[in-house]
Amino acid sequence: MVELLSIEAIQGALQGYWRVSILDETPSTMNNLKSSETEPWDLVAAEFQSAGRGRLDRKFESPKNSGLLFSFYVETKKDQKYWGFIPLLIGKVVAATLNEFSGQTQFKTKWPNDVLVKDKKISGVLVETHKSGLIIGVGINISNQVDQLPVPTATSFFLETGELINRNILLAKILNRFREVFTTWESGGDFVNSYLASSATIGEEVEIYLPGDEKLSGRAIGVNQSGALILEGGEEVT
Repeated sequence: MVELLSIEAIQGALQGYWRVSILDETPSTMNNLKSSETEPWDLVAAEFQSAGRGRLDRKFESPKNSGLLFSFYVETKKDQKYWGFIPLLIGKVVAATLNEFSGQTQFKTKWPNDVLVKDKKISGVLVETHKSGLIIGVGINISNQVDQLPVPTATSFFLETGELINRNILLAKILNRFREVFTTWESGGDFVNSYLASSATIGEEVEIYLPGDEKLSGRAIGVNQSGALILEGGEEVT
C-alpha cells in the first residue's frame, strides 16, 4: 500500500530550511507557487494534479497517490545565461536518487527534462522563471500499473523494480541532493561531465521538437555550461 504524503515525514528527513505544503489535489503545483509571496525553498507537493504539464505544454498525467508530484522555488546569483543548466541538474539528481533506491544504474537523463529507464519515461521536469528566480516542477511515476500509464513509452518505479518505495523519503533525498548540487553549481562547480555520464542522449541520433513545430535532427555530442545540447557539426540547441 502506498503511504500518503506527510509534511512531518518529509520535514523530518530534510536538511536545511524548506517550507513544505501538501495538497490533496491541485491543477498544478507550479501554479501554486506563482505568487508574490513565494520565497526561496518553498515547496508544494500534491497527491493529484489535474493539469500537470511538461515541456511544450505536453500533459503529465498520474493517477491519485501513484506519483511524486512537486514544485519548489529557488533563487540564484548565478548569471541568467547559465540558468538553462538547472533542468539538467534536477534531472541528474532525480536519476541518481532513483538509482540509489533501486540499487541499479539504469535510470538515465534525457536532455533536457526527462528521466528514462530502459528507454521509457519515468519522470519529467519543467523549469520556469518567476520573480527573480525559478520554479522547478517534477513528476515521477512511482506505483503506477501498466493500465495507469498515459502512453506505452512510460513506466513507473514499481513496474521496473517490483518495489514500492516511501515517497516521503524519496522526496527528501531528492531535495537534499539537489540543494547540495545546486549550492556547488552556484559557487562555480562544473557538472557538465557528471551530467554527460548520466545521459541517455549523448552519442545518439536525436530529433528535437521546438516551439512552432520546428524540428532539428542530428547526433548529440555534448552539452555546454548554459545547458544547451551540442549537435555534431557544432549546432547548439536550447
